[in-house]
Amino acid sequence: MKILVDTSIWSLALRKKTLTHQEKKIVAELKELIHELRVVIIGPVRQELLSGISDEMKYMNLKDKLQPFDDLPLQVEDYEKAAELFNICRRNGVQGSHIDFLICAASINEGISIFTTDIDFENYKKYINIKLHTTRDELNT
Repeated sequence: MKILVDTSIWSLALRKKTLTHQEKKIVAELKELIHELRVVIIGPVRQELLSGISDEMKYMNLKDKLQPFDDLPLQVEDYEKAAELFNICRRNGVQGSHIDFLICAASINEGISIFTTDIDFENYKKYINIKLHTTRDELNT
């Protein structure tokens, strides 16, 4: 099954130099998912990753690294679902970004899990039916 990888995971793997033990496990899990050809992203995550890189060479390098990964095509239904999820969470006092809810909507509509370190998704999960991917070592403990 495909896994929708959030910006937080990509940032750990692509930008951070020193990693904690837990972060190393997360990056190892991403590498396994890549090896298994299970990784997908959405255009807004790609945009988030590439935004703010003022150095042209670093921008092109990151763009090249992301090129092999398929974008999950977004449909009108994904945007409508994202708005619905935003409204549900907001009614329950949970705030989030529009991109987060687009990630949630795409994962629900495609029946796939989200791989993220963003704690906001745990809050969303209390009110909307999303599946969060955990590392393999977490499954065995």
